Amino acid sequence: MKRKKGKPVSLNLQMRTLLITFFVPVLLMMCVMFAVMVTYVNRYTSILHNVTTASEFNQDFKENIDLKMYYYVVGSHYSEGLPIEEVEAAQELARGLLLTTTQEESWKAINGVLELCENLEDKIYLIEETDNYDDRQTQLENNIYVLTDLIQEYMYNYLYHEASLLDSLQTDMVRSLWLEIGLIAVAAAVLLIVVLQRSLRFASSITQPISDLCTRVRSIGNGDLTAQTPIQAQEYEIQTLSDGFEDMVVRLNQQIEQNRQEQTRLRSAELALLQAQINPHFLYNTLDAIVWLIEMEKNEQAVEMVTSLSAFFRSSLSNGQDVITLREEEQHVRSYLEIQHVRYKDILEYEIDIAPELAGYRIPKLTLQPLVENALYHGIKQKRGQGHIRVKGRMEALDSRGVLAETPEQMEEARQKNPSAAVIVLTVEDNGAGMDEERLAQVRGALKHEQNIGFGVATVQERLQLMFGTEYGLQIESRVGEGTRVIVRIPPQEK
Repeated sequence: MKRKKGKPVSLNLQMRTLLITFFVPVLLMMCVMFAVMVTYVNRYTSILHNVTTASEFNQDFKENIDLKMYYYVVGSHYSEGLPIEEVEAAQELARGLLLTTTQEESWKAINGVLELCENLEDKIYLIEETDNYDDRQTQLENNIYVLTDLIQEYMYNYLYHEASLLDSLQTDMVRSLWLEIGLIAVAAAVLLIVVLQRSLRFASSITQPISDLCTRVRSIGNGDLTAQTPIQAQEYEIQTLSDGFEDMVVRLNQQIEQNRQEQTRLRSAELALLQAQINPHFLYNTLDAIVWLIEMEKNEQAVEMVTSLSAFFRSSLSNGQDVITLREEEQHVRSYLEIQHVRYKDILEYEIDIAPELAGYRIPKLTLQPLVENALYHGIKQKRGQGHIRVKGRMEALDSRGVLAETPEQMEEARQKNPSAAVIVLTVEDNGAGMDEERLAQVRGALKHEQNIGFGVATVQERLQLMFGTEYGLQIESRVGEGTRVIVRIPPQEK
């Protein structure tokens, strides 16, 4: 497939771009429509409020002022004084209407109402200052009644202009609404066409590479591990998958070759360990010990030693098997210690305590015997007095921190939470000479880097990790004058 132009872009980005292409114009149209509608509604509400307020004012203003002024002039007991508060309230109402009035004719009308109210207030105070009854009556008829008539007329004029504006605004609102609906319909059609085209291109850019990728996966599943040029796609994720598949093919080929080499190394390590196990000096010394026992007429012990030697070499060979059971490995170690106990009975005592329930689990052949031999030659024989070698085996469990559970309750809790956390722990411990911290650090470092640090120990570590993984293997603890402990951790795998 020819490489498409442009750098691959993530599916997430393309999806967001497609959504933005659709939703941003829709959102803008909605915002514009909403803004226009809000503008019209605000104007309509403001005008309607002005009309309503002016109507309520005009209903009883003239009658109220005229009646109160008449009672005041004639001195009626119904008089409540001068209606100054009513006139000031009318002025305040007129000022408020001036702030919200936009049409020129309406503004002139309400401004006239305000000026007339101010003049009416002056005329009311003039009547208050006049003592003659006839003069008051004349002023009431010529000033007060005339001014309230004019205020009422101006207010009616204001209401007329505002009502006309309200009707015109309603007509404009309907016309604008239909215009907006038409524009939105056209914009939506254009937007739908654009989004549909982009969606089809987007779908095609995904489905075709995925189809090619599925074909490639099927070929890999059928065994075709030939490295090929990755499928080129516009989408970053699909491109990553294709690159990953081809990288996986390369790594699979490398892994196959690495496994082949590791198998070769494993076989070489097993051969080297077996050759080291069949130590001529060990065989010579054992045969000499048998001869010595026969000469000392200790025939029974000689027979036991020959039997142990036979069992030792039989388990070493194990019918050519690389992996045996823990029961067989235990027998091999026991045969070795029985032979060595005859030779070094003055300095060697041993104890083997491997839990019976571990007998059927798998372990690489010749795992414990090299560790026991190290304990004897580098531990027990390097100190004065009686030495003791202990070989133990238990099923342990790791807690949530990956640390061995110490109490039975902790072990049971760890197994219930994670059954795969169980691990077989084998220990080979001696009370021999031990190692100082410097030597122990050297041994641990050499063990980590698979360097030769003693009889078969590096090979044991390598074989354990090749079989079970790098999280398993050997751990060494030691103190000068107190002895050494080698801990073997392996997963519980039945043979």
